[in-house]
Amino acid sequence: MQASTHLIKGNLEVKISKRRDLPCFREFKERKSTLTRNLCIRRGSICSGLTSGAVSMGAELARARDNVETVARSLIKFRSVKAQASGGDVEDLAPINPHETSTGTVLPFVGVACLGAILFGYHLGVVNGALDYLSKDLGIAQNAVMQGWVVSTLLAAAAVGSFTGGALADKFGRTRTFQLDAIPLIIGAVLTAIAQNVQTMIIGRLLAGIGIGITSAIVPLYISEISPTDIRGALGSVNQLFICIGILAALVAGLPLSRSPVWWRGMFGLAVIPSILLALGMTYSPESPRWLFQQGKISEAEKSIGTLYGKERVPEVMYELRTAGQGSTEPEAGWIDLFSKRYWKVVSVGAALFFFQQFAGINAVVYYSTAVFRGAGIASDVAASALVGASNVFGTVIASSLMDRQGRKSLLITSFSGMGASMLLLSLSFTWKVLAPYSGILAVVGTVLYVLSFSLGAGPVPALLLPEIFASRIRAKAVALSLCMHWFGISVVYLVFAAVCLLAVLFMAGNVVETKGRSLEEIELALNPTT
Repeated sequence: MQASTHLIKGNLEVKISKRRDLPCFREFKERKSTLTRNLCIRRGSICSGLTSGAVSMGAELARARDNVETVARSLIKFRSVKAQASGGDVEDLAPINPHETSTGTVLPFVGVACLGAILFGYHLGVVNGALDYLSKDLGIAQNAVMQGWVVSTLLAAAAVGSFTGGALADKFGRTRTFQLDAIPLIIGAVLTAIAQNVQTMIIGRLLAGIGIGITSAIVPLYISEISPTDIRGALGSVNQLFICIGILAALVAGLPLSRSPVWWRGMFGLAVIPSILLALGMTYSPESPRWLFQQGKISEAEKSIGTLYGKERVPEVMYELRTAGQGSTEPEAGWIDLFSKRYWKVVSVGAALFFFQQFAGINAVVYYSTAVFRGAGIASDVAASALVGASNVFGTVIASSLMDRQGRKSLLITSFSGMGASMLLLSLSFTWKVLAPYSGILAVVGTVLYVLSFSLGAGPVPALLLPEIFASRIRAKAVALSLCMHWFGISVVYLVFAAVCLLAVLFMAGNVVETKGRSLEEIELALNPTT
């Protein structure tokens, strides 16, 4: 028993000597000192407890062993990772990972946030079916330039919105930013629905673009910060799933156009409904506990934790946040800090993820999909769009189930590899004469496989990975900056896209860390090891 007790204490003392500054180890030291005094000072006589007989000594050692084991269990339960994060952000944090049964729940609030993702997809897709009809009503049917303005204004405004979304989220909080964002979303939807001229339509699209740009930044940020570690990947990929649902909703909303040409106004007006629901839902949604704690709003952070994870989890999660906060005393980073030597590497990785996502050819594949399907004998544009959309949704659902089991990095590499192979198939189907009799069907197969591969990793992972890899003091702004990259003969085009996918695979393999099952601070340590 003596040997066992000394062995346990000895092992703990070795670990304590390495990390004496952590609160949990100071607590152990105090308890160890108290335990020693209890052993050595008994009823006023020094060390009399050690010579008071075998029975008494055995009882003391049993209590010593129990106390040491209790401390050991506490150290395991509240494990603290001392991380040198992003070149100097030292944070101690065990993952917020409620495994036990609790009275809290995260899912409803993730669902509310995903209304922003639905609006993102809906506004991107709604103009495709409505453009011809609104052009006739607004007198721009023969003006390709003005039609281009109607389409592109949304994208340009979205880039501005995504850039400002991070600053707003840092200043006002995540939920309040959602509520503020509902204002341009609602006004933009109303203006586009009632527009009597192209100027009003462009203003409406401009406001809607700013709105979806902001949501593109704060939806993945909010979901990442409120989600438990063990299901953060699955919940984070839901963002991409709801974007796909929004695009499909826009497609379905356009079905009555053939019977009622003025229905395009109703299509734009429908976006008001989820915008209002988003504002109302965020009124009852808890703020990010991490943001509240960083702002010094301790009581509000405790209330938010109770809502998300259950009141029984409040002490443990607050302990984790406190130990994290002890090592991070620097003020919030500014925009210039993102380009400093300290942060540039991780910020460049985030921007590169969206660069590869957009420049690997997804927009061109979707754009050409109608022509490809017509060449294969599928004349219905609706059927072609439905097939592409269904492939996207199906792949995203599969990705959600794999995100926390296979990991983000492996899905990225698999996704871009599949996209590159699909592009090669598409290119060969147009160039190899031996494949000419099968070019139509091969082109369709290549397109569907490409979209499916995209939705398995390249689509959902970047938005999920960004909030995970950035240090807390730069997280919101760095996410917003990286998202700006998101907005910006066929055979040759497909070959170029295939080369981009190959570069993406090499980049992911060498520079992207795996984040599955790891706390945000552990990820920061892996990206920025102490030198």
